[in-house]
Amino acid sequence: MLRRHFLAASALLVASPPSRLLADEPAASGIDELLEDVRKKHRLPAVAGAAIHKGNIVSSAVGLRKIGDETKITAEDQFHLGSCTKSMTATLCGMLIEEGKLKWESTLAELLPDLADKMEADYRPVTLGQLLAHRSGMSENTNTKSGTLRALYDDGKLGDNIREQRRKYAEIILQEKPASSPGSEFAYSNRNFMLVGAILERLVGEPWEDTIRKRLFEPLGMATAGFGPMGTAGKVEQPWQHSSFFGWRTPIEPGPKADNPPPLGPAGTVHCSAGDWAKYIREHVRGGNGQSKLLKAETFQRLHTPKAGEDYSGGWITMERKWGGGNVLMHNGSNTVSYAVVWMAPLRDFACLAMTNQFGLSAELGCDQICERLIMRFLKN
Repeated sequence: MLRRHFLAASALLVASPPSRLLADEPAASGIDELLEDVRKKHRLPAVAGAAIHKGNIVSSAVGLRKIGDETKITAEDQFHLGSCTKSMTATLCGMLIEEGKLKWESTLAELLPDLADKMEADYRPVTLGQLLAHRSGMSENTNTKSGTLRALYDDGKLGDNIREQRRKYAEIILQEKPASSPGSEFAYSNRNFMLVGAILERLVGEPWEDTIRKRLFEPLGMATAGFGPMGTAGKVEQPWQHSSFFGWRTPIEPGPKADNPPPLGPAGTVHCSAGDWAKYIREHVRGGNGQSKLLKAETFQRLHTPKAGEDYSGGWITMERKWGGGNVLMHNGSNTVSYAVVWMAPLRDFACLAMTNQFGLSAELGCDQICERLIMRFLKN
């Protein structure tokens, strides 16, 4: 999954556009030519992209679903979001906070009371806010002393259903000593958001997957949204993911082993089309100004605003960019066979995103170039 240095690299790649103001009118609607040029340049199977400009969405996808097969991508095809799922899980937290069922300052001992006596004492005062900011002291490694996440899942050691699996994983990692003193430093870890998933499931009484469908996907009309690998084994009905090694690309057939194990879901298993992802991103771009149906403006602002001296909060990393008029937010993600990235400039009522069904340096560079070109296209002097 996503690591801190990927975030930093992506941040540098899109730092180059000069200071500009948003155009008064949207750019021409079609972006196929832009996408295809980048796809060919970086030898990617398929790419998808979208821009959100003053509430309007422009999105498209080009390329092939699978290397070695001539089936073309469609605008409705699904791409894996990887760790870009994290802001969605944080958004669900915001909803429960507004409903009075959760607090930013709620502690692990309060949120998982059945595990309080078993967990390491240092974890008991860790807050929801620290989990969402990757400052809980958790190890960056998803694997545990009891075995890898994949082995624990495949061997049935986590239980039979998804809620039981997330709770058991939480029990295991909370009994391991913290990698650092909680609250003392940033350490990007999927463990944090997997714990948040277990917390949400305890509060709501249903799997995280059901909650996110009801509270995000359905209200926003995200009909293509789902979880894990896209499509059906043996068919080319959705994009196949691709591994890349020194330019040699290998298609990955859809199936249980084509993604991280399902318990990791709240940290990064959502897939959807570029257009549907843009519907969700639009809520965050405009939410701080009170133009979202999901959350209050102050809740969005809390999700988007790290504490002093920090730069990560609620599934977003914050930095300054002249083209964004000041603070912008971004995140990227990968399950090691797909890649996605999003940039938001709420001060300019603008965002752009890109996705591809391949991972590696060419995927990162290609998606960043798509975003850079969308920034340049939708802005003017």
